[in-house]
Amino acid sequence: MLFGKLALSAAVLAAFMTAAVAADTPGVTESEIKIGATFPFSGPASPLSNTGKGMIAYVKSINDRGGINGRKINLITYDDAYTPPKSVEQTRKLIESDEVAFLFGPLGTPAIAATIKYVNSKKVPHLFVVSGVSKFTNFADYPMTTTGLPSYNTEGKIYARYITQTAPDARIAILYQNDDLGRDFVGAFKEALKGDFDRKVVASSYEVTEPTIESHVVTLKASGAQAFLVAGTPKFAAQAIKKAAEIGWTPLTIINYVSSSVSATIVPAGADKAAGVVAATITKDPTDKRWDDDPGMKWYRAHFEKYLVGADIADNNYLFGTQQGQILEQVLKQCGDDLSRENIVKQARNIKGLVLPTMMPGIAINTGPDNSMAYTQLQLQRWTGSSWEQFGGVLSADPK
Repeated sequence: MLFGKLALSAAVLAAFMTAAVAADTPGVTESEIKIGATFPFSGPASPLSNTGKGMIAYVKSINDRGGINGRKINLITYDDAYTPPKSVEQTRKLIESDEVAFLFGPLGTPAIAATIKYVNSKKVPHLFVVSGVSKFTNFADYPMTTTGLPSYNTEGKIYARYITQTAPDARIAILYQNDDLGRDFVGAFKEALKGDFDRKVVASSYEVTEPTIESHVVTLKASGAQAFLVAGTPKFAAQAIKKAAEIGWTPLTIINYVSSSVSATIVPAGADKAAGVVAATITKDPTDKRWDDDPGMKWYRAHFEKYLVGADIADNNYLFGTQQGQILEQVLKQCGDDLSRENIVKQARNIKGLVLPTMMPGIAINTGPDNSMAYTQLQLQRWTGSSWEQFGGVLSADPK
């Protein structure tokens, strides 16, 4: 009888502690957890906002399945137009007015740069932000933040090695966005090329407010470069590919992962004009026939048909956003009923061997005390004129 009373008391205490955790974390109730994010639904980087739409759609599918651990996800998203002042305003609104439990997947290097210190000072989990800027992964400076893109430094070093192996004597032109995104790529090439950087590289930066970057492309062609890296966002990558073709410049051309969407970059540039372009990826291309019988892509097509009606399945941003939703699901599952902000961050940094159905074979998500990045591996691919064709093996920043 005494044992029964003790067991009952322990159960009551556990229930009380669970309720206390929920009560102590803003945005958490017995039936709901509020999560926030900002996306550039308008402005110069608006094609990237389809990542947000992909994540929103996946969260809806979670809620349709009953939520996680008995709680539905109330995902609150705002448009920041890819402008830092708006990002600050909307992020403050999410934390101070909406009182979200945490932020998940806000997108854009300018947005993250403008808000990361504020979010960390508020001790709000800032998880899998969609930027690959290396400094955002610094635990000491940003203990609440994890990143959801491969590091731009990692990606840049992979491109630098590929160019030097493929065309060792080539002069390299870099067109880069004048923010942490672009500067990380330039820095990666400096690290990879060392003393050869100044001799081999000519770089030109652009502002996201520029309507066109065509003049930059003309100038870079005049440098005599035989290799060309575009480190920016889809609108400008498409312009660069198109202009290079128009002026008869045919260098070895590389675009960064965030600009590799078929519908957001390749189609606007011209599928034929983009033939030969190289990019790194972490995801399968849903339009590529090689994945027609792949179980993961079959699942994605069915999910897309139900939850993203009328959207363009060729846009890889939707797929990436879906993966973001799946990472969110994994973090919440690992949290169980302990939704304290401390545990939310702990679980985000304790993902082991997570393989998502739409990821390239050989790539897995592993986070831990020494790594706050969801992805540390990439696969190179080349546009054939009609589809992406992967080549080589899975790569990381480590050349070994």
